[in-house]
Amino acid sequence: MIPTFKYHPDPLKTGAFSQGEAHTCDCCGKQTDTWYKQPFYTAADGVEHICPECIASGKAAKKFDGEFVDACSVGEVSDEAKLDELVHRTPSYIGWQQEYWYAHCDDFCEFVGYVGWDEIEEMGIAQQIEKNYDEEICGFDFEDIKECLTNNGSMQGYLFRCLHCGEYFLYADCD
Repeated sequence: MIPTFKYHPDPLKTGAFSQGEAHTCDCCGKQTDTWYKQPFYTAADGVEHICPECIASGKAAKKFDGEFVDACSVGEVSDEAKLDELVHRTPSYIGWQQEYWYAHCDDFCEFVGYVGWDEIEEMGIAQQIEKNYDEEICGFDFEDIKECLTNNGSMQGYLFRCLHCGEYFLYADCD
């Protein structure tokens, strides 16, 4: 059982954690069969296995003076405690380039998962994605998104949902 992460509610499903043969957590020294995959922004060398508990508690970020989410690549919120929770106690997702984390309703959104345009249409949220799409953040024309966005493809989508109003947001990047 892993801790609950407010901004990344299903990190096993999204692949933020690997599972298998036990490893020693580089933070607490305990054996864990569930460990975090990158990104982890730190100058410390040799940090390869971090257990979910050390992320949720903030111990890993503190011990290695690191961030799991780049604080410079997030939306804006007015509460610094929310930013602290996101960057120091939330597992990130893995992007092709620099990851970006959406904010809405003065809070960070939850990361839902990896998507292509087909998945967005299957979920019935295509119009909502189009309404909320921010070309300045993504850097792609929306028509290119509709045409080229493929899950596990060269143009990958990252789906977020607002914790307060339920609106969906899409970030995308390319290999």
